[in-house]
Amino acid sequence: MQAIIDTGMSNRFAISHVNFDKGSRNKFHTHSIEQVLIITEGKGIVATDEEEIIVVPGDIVFIGANEKHWHGATKDSTFSHLYVMAPEQETTQFED
Repeated sequence: MQAIIDTGMSNRFAISHVNFDKGSRNKFHTHSIEQVLIITEGKGIVATDEEEIIVVPGDIVFIGANEKHWHGATKDSTFSHLYVMAPEQETTQFED
């Protein structure tokens, strides 16, 4: 069996699985590069200053470089996603 992404590509992509409890979210933040979220479980929210969208398994969200956003679970569901982005990036948080 061959891996989907071989270990030789690990310096090009950061991929991680993130889980949220019901009603929890991360803080408003930006990344210095683009980020892709692949929704894997539950029901979540991805939000900017202008809008909030509900996301479910199978949805894929593109977040542009330096776009202020947050993501997390709805009040009635846990939520999980994979994120994919280049490992060389800076995150800036806007909430304490």
